[in-house]
Parts: sequence; structure tokens; C-alpha cells
Amino acid sequence: MPATRYDPISRALHWLTAIAVTVAFVLGPGGFGRMMRKGIDPATRLDIVWHESLGLLVLALTLVRLVWLALRPDRPRFEMAAWMHRLSTLTHVALWALMLALPATALLALGSEHHPLTLLGGVRVDEFPWIAGSGLGEAADWGDVHGLLGDVLMWLAGLHAVAALYHHFRLRDGVLAAMLPWRPRG
Repeated sequence: MPATRYDPISRALHWLTAIAVTVAFVLGPGGFGRMMRKGIDPATRLDIVWHESLGLLVLALTLVRLVWLALRPDRPRFEMAAWMHRLSTLTHVALWALMLALPATALLALGSEHHPLTLLGGVRVDEFPWIAGSGLGEAADWGDVHGLLGDVLMWLAGLHAVAALYHHFRLRDGVLAAMLPWRPRG
């Protein structure tokens, strides 16, 4: 009998990632580089410390999810129009790529602008010598790229959520119920 729900590990990783991404986005300080150039120590800003810590958590969760993707039981399959299936696949690939690209662009921004990485627990990495002064580090304003990709991720995640609600309330096909952390009634 085909699965009607994602396995518990997939569901837990999905929702932990969604929460971490959302909170990191909300706490993402605008004008980060400007603050650092004015001499503000990021370790004194709890929003920055949480943002950077959650960013690395998102990276770790994404890598774990990619490994689990190869090992997990079969995922549920749903009947839907071919265009919906293609759009779903494209959206998921874009979300995965963004969750990997955002931490990478954050590290490129920190390294190329000589800003420290500050994490919960007082962990601090002051320099990224392999980025500072490198061709890649100088290839773009990575802080701007990071901000843009963060906005794109949130818009795409919002559309992903709207599509799940459409499947749930309009199509009633079980797509959203398959990923909910609780077993839906009915």
C-alpha cells in the first residue's frame, strides 16, 4: 500500500527547517555591513548572533535532509496535473538550492568584508582568510546577494505554503496532510 504521509523524520526536519528559516529571516538585521563599518561588534547584537546561528542550523538541517532523502522510505505520491507536478519539482529544487546558497553567501559576505561570524555560546570566527581578498570574495557584494536570496526564499516558501493550503482546502488531495506533524482527522 502506498504511503499517504511522509515519515516522521522527514516531517520533523521539514518543520524544524521552516521554523529556523523564518526566524532567521525575521532576525536578519538590515544594514548589517553598515553597522559593522561603524564599529558595532556583532557579538553585542543578539539579533545578529541568533541570525547567524540559525543560518548555520539551516545549513546543517539541509545537509541532514539531503542525506535522509537518499535513505528515507518512499514518499507519498499524489495524483495531480503534469504541470502541477513539474512546478512542484521546480519549486522544491529552488528551495533546496536557496537553503544551501544562503549560508554560502553569508560566509562569503562575512569573509570578503572582514566581519566575524558570531554564534550562540560565545563562538566567534574572526577571519575567513580563504575568502578575504580571493577572486570569489571580490566577485560580488555578497551581503546584497545574501539579502536578495533571503527575500526570494521567503517569497518562494510563502508560495509553497499557499500551494499546500490550496491542495488542502480546494483540491482536498492530502498533500498538506502528508507533511503535517500531527495526524489529521477524517
